[in-house]
Amino acid sequence: MGTVPTDLLLRSARLLDHDAPVDVLLRAGRVAAVGTSLAADGPVVDLDGRWLMPGLWDAHVHLTQWALARRRLDVSGATSAAHAVALAAAAPPPVPGTALVGFGFRDGLWPDEPTAALLDAAVGDTPVVLVSGDLHCGWASTAGLRFLGVGHHPTGLLRESEWLPLQGIVDHVPDDVGDALVDDATAAAAARGVIGVVDLEIADNLAVWRRRAAARPGRLRVRAGVWEEYLDRVVREDLHTGDPVGGLVEQGPLKVITDGSLNTRTAYCHDPYPGLTGPNARGLLAVPASRLAPLMAHATRHGLRCAIHAIGDAANALALDAYAASGATGSIEHAQLVSWDDVERFAALGVVASVQPEHAMDDRDVADHHWAGRTDRAFAFGALHRAGVRLALGSDAPVSPLDPWIAVDAAVTRSRDGRSPWHPEQVLDRRVALESSVDGRGLAPLVGAPADLVVLDADPLTAPLRGMPVAGTLVAGGWSHRGF
Repeated sequence: MGTVPTDLLLRSARLLDHDAPVDVLLRAGRVAAVGTSLAADGPVVDLDGRWLMPGLWDAHVHLTQWALARRRLDVSGATSAAHAVALAAAAPPPVPGTALVGFGFRDGLWPDEPTAALLDAAVGDTPVVLVSGDLHCGWASTAGLRFLGVGHHPTGLLRESEWLPLQGIVDHVPDDVGDALVDDATAAAAARGVIGVVDLEIADNLAVWRRRAAARPGRLRVRAGVWEEYLDRVVREDLHTGDPVGGLVEQGPLKVITDGSLNTRTAYCHDPYPGLTGPNARGLLAVPASRLAPLMAHATRHGLRCAIHAIGDAANALALDAYAASGATGSIEHAQLVSWDDVERFAALGVVASVQPEHAMDDRDVADHHWAGRTDRAFAFGALHRAGVRLALGSDAPVSPLDPWIAVDAAVTRSRDGRSPWHPEQVLDRRVALESSVDGRGLAPLVGAPADLVVLDADPLTAPLRGMPVAGTLVAGGWSHRGF
């Protein structure tokens, strides 16, 4: 972003629900006035009747992983293990000393098994590591396993606790390289109208974002989440959720993962997955309620909100139990399968449902298979809204693209690629979906609010949402993107 002027007057802006264009005066990073024939001590930009609304937030991203995934081999379209192997074999070889890293495979419905042997037959001694689209699984060749420091593995498919501690190995790049990639990714996000993200990267986010804020002006507001292993320093510094930590960055919530994912068949459910038996047939519970509630209470005593990952219905029930027991405030992240009684508990406890609507489009077929007979309450955004639950939309990038218009479209249509709507009873009204993407500030620029705005070339209440034409984005009154 460039230098923010003292005043910036946006002339002839079309606001939602206004009959005629108005002027919007921005002063010192905030909305100072909305009216007609306003004057400014600074630049005037004629919007020429373009639409103006508050900028959009993505309530759940892994920003470094998203920045890296944008440069990785894309295996998201693989329809089988053999198909994914063919994509890896056709890719340029990695730089010596590194691995060929691919991203996006989803094996929940594949007809064949992903194995190291299958990769070895095609890539030989090339280290290959493929990361699943849900981030909960890695698949490596034998040389890839060695790259990860794994001496031997029976299949080469690493799930949950086997994989998550190793993920940082493929994500590690020099700080200057990673920061440049993130800067590029935030520029792309700003071009889609994004003015803020909740970054839940599995990292020491306080240190990372302080470094980035000191090095260059940011394009987005960032709420930097904290994980349990880094919590002590946040507590020592007496940082509360919402406290500024440098530039456009503020302290975010405590993030805890309680279960796995649907595609990896590790989301913790009341009922077993089809064809699975044994102790993990219902998925995996990573953090039992007996440990979760005290951790959340500790964070709450120190002024932190909580962001609790729960995907399966049993995990959501236990997360809600922990909210009730701890007195914490915050969100459940994902909330993909929820019992009807727990929909009401979300509302009663005031827990935010931080959801990623595009996941419903990615996972509709695998959900129909692995959650057969239960999908009426899967990705139940409509039911949650009708119960009075506050929704916050996001992407979980890189699991789905960091583009809020994609998320809003998925929530509004429950459809993609010309397919019929999936459980259309769970659609959201377009206005509700947009309001769930602007950080609860409503759809009109409010006098006194931060001047975090998006300029659009089409009416967001009527125009197609995917590919929404974004003309400009302002953060704190300065242009983070301008295309007109």
